[in-house]
Amino acid sequence: MNDLALQNISTALTTNKPEYGIMLQNIDAKLPAVLKGASNFYKGHSQFMNVTLDVTTLTPLRSIYQSLAEIEQTKNALQENHIKMMKADVERRRKEAQLAETTDPFDRELLELEILEAKSSAVNTQNYMAGAVRKLNFFINQYDNILAKIGKTEITEEDYELEEKRYHVMTCMKQGLNAARARGGVIDEGNMIYLFDLGINAAQAQAEVFAYLTMENDMISSGVPPTHEMTVQWLEACADKFQDCAEKFAANRGFQVLDRQSLTNTPQLESK
Repeated sequence: MNDLALQNISTALTTNKPEYGIMLQNIDAKLPAVLKGASNFYKGHSQFMNVTLDVTTLTPLRSIYQSLAEIEQTKNALQENHIKMMKADVERRRKEAQLAETTDPFDRELLELEILEAKSSAVNTQNYMAGAVRKLNFFINQYDNILAKIGKTEITEEDYELEEKRYHVMTCMKQGLNAARARGGVIDEGNMIYLFDLGINAAQAQAEVFAYLTMENDMISSGVPPTHEMTVQWLEACADKFQDCAEKFAANRGFQVLDRQSLTNTPQLESK
């Protein structure tokens, strides 16, 4: 099908531009190998980007949540494109049936071009669906990997809710630390508001950030390079220190941050 399309292009160009003949011959000879290499792609991001720049959450269950969102989005896109491809195939076969009964030469040419267009579109759709299948399989494997790391075979809604307090503390402190690096050690206003909403005293959080940056600078002055792992450990320590602040702040306002009666997979619901 692609060769046929290329032949049509060759005919159109060489009518007025004979010098393109050599170029198209070179393309015709080398394109199959290029297309074989291109079949390795047809997806938005690499696996490396998926787990480093797309899923950037700091806690395991939040990473699972984001991975599940990628799985759901990819699965839905696959289903939609599969249905579209099936409908397009019906339309193509309808045109092929019309072509068999059409005698007008111009109508036949138009139908042949529409059939060629449908076939070309189907090949492109199949390529991108193949990439989506690989992405879907990748994130399903990552889901299993994270479960294995935290020693679980499944997660519940309660598991997710309980981890949220650590996730938001670590996210806020990560953002505050990164902002402070570019602001002379001072947390930015946006993350100060985030801290307040989490019930964390901003002055105490600022002290934590300043102390950490001072420790890093002392290490560098001593010739010892700070590590990314060290930063993550500091964030974990911040979560240990501040994880209950949001619940206390919510309780002061009359809220309950975890209502087990409103969750799935709880003993109360299962016993009914």
